[in-house]
Amino acid sequence: MGLVVQKYGGSSVADAEGIKRVAKRIVEAKKNGHQVVVVVSAMGDTTDELIDLAEQVSPMPAGREFDMLLTAGERISMALLAMAIKNLGHAAQSFTGSQAGVITDAVHGKARIIDVTPGRIQQSVDSGNIAIVAGFQGVSQDSKDITTLGRGGSDTTAVALAAALNAEVCEIYTDVDGVFTADPRVVKKARKIDWISFEDMLELAASGSKVLLHRCVEYARRYNIPIHVRSSFSGLRGTWVSNEPQGDQSMEHAIISGVAHDTSEAKVTVVGVPDKPGEAATIFRAISDAEINIDMIVQNVSAASTGLTDISFTLPKAEGRKAVEALERTKARVGFDSLRYDDQIAKISLVGAGMKTNPGVTATFFEALSNAGVNIELISTSEIRISVVTRADDVNEAVRAVHSAFGLDSENDEAVVYGGTGR
Repeated sequence: MGLVVQKYGGSSVADAEGIKRVAKRIVEAKKNGHQVVVVVSAMGDTTDELIDLAEQVSPMPAGREFDMLLTAGERISMALLAMAIKNLGHAAQSFTGSQAGVITDAVHGKARIIDVTPGRIQQSVDSGNIAIVAGFQGVSQDSKDITTLGRGGSDTTAVALAAALNAEVCEIYTDVDGVFTADPRVVKKARKIDWISFEDMLELAASGSKVLLHRCVEYARRYNIPIHVRSSFSGLRGTWVSNEPQGDQSMEHAIISGVAHDTSEAKVTVVGVPDKPGEAATIFRAISDAEINIDMIVQNVSAASTGLTDISFTLPKAEGRKAVEALERTKARVGFDSLRYDDQIAKISLVGAGMKTNPGVTATFFEALSNAGVNIELISTSEIRISVVTRADDVNEAVRAVHSAFGLDSENDEAVVYGGTGR
């Protein structure tokens, strides 16, 4: 049997009982003949609690020290899990991200993995140990400082290690039974998907689906590492994410894979932009220089009488203030009239590789929103995705309406959410 990498989220190791339950599952994989490497998140809400504590001490903590603080949560989890495994009679060793060879750039808070040199991990499993690695963290290639990969970064750690170790599969254990056609907390009749392509999963993850991080799926696609999303609270088969279906799964792509929503974005509108070459470039260069990722962009047709247009775009709420400040610095150069900032929005996305050959999908999508009384503010499309921005208050009703309109509702038992955090 080959090597498997397993990742357990915070809800799976939220308390001592959870850690002991996870330890038994890991030992079972070892007994089945696998070499096992485990990536673990911080316990429950530990990371949020550490963030709150830091904010009480300092309103603007230094990035280096903030990362040093936040990585403590995963180090606690890895040590306790190693203890639990040893208590079951099996050898285990715990490793921090830097000890595991996770090398990153120097951007604190959202570092990117440059390389993984898993020599110590390989040596440990070759010696018969179960290796436990702290997720979400690495070490800067240049400064040698501890870095964090951003929220949900443990998924990326797991897939990166799986690629570096040539693992058979990366198993992501969470508090739901797999990837569903919608968030089961919003749509009780959401259906579990048995298999989904990397392409569709990337769109769902980028559109707000919480079960997998976008960077994790992109890494898996690049190195062709199959991901198996499962619940650590049940023994049910989960969802396979891969280039090709696994085992007896159908080769037929569903027309629609699912409906995702995201309430973590805000909208910025630059009002009264002169409609001439170079102005949009200046605006988005300012956003880029502030290291802010943007999502949807819409530019209105300019008014013939004034020659002015409006440009709207969405971005993470957490970056809103920084974006507005960056744009204010360009006002004299661009000559726009004003800025509008709105953080009471939500994005709803319909994803499916089959929609590009089914012309009725777009009409059905907008009819469902209209029938639910949901107003649309922005629209963005790709070959396999339609996204709209609505009021945040309308998002749950909109998701349920679209989900039902495309026949995605399950006729069986409601989806079970074991933990409550979505990870």
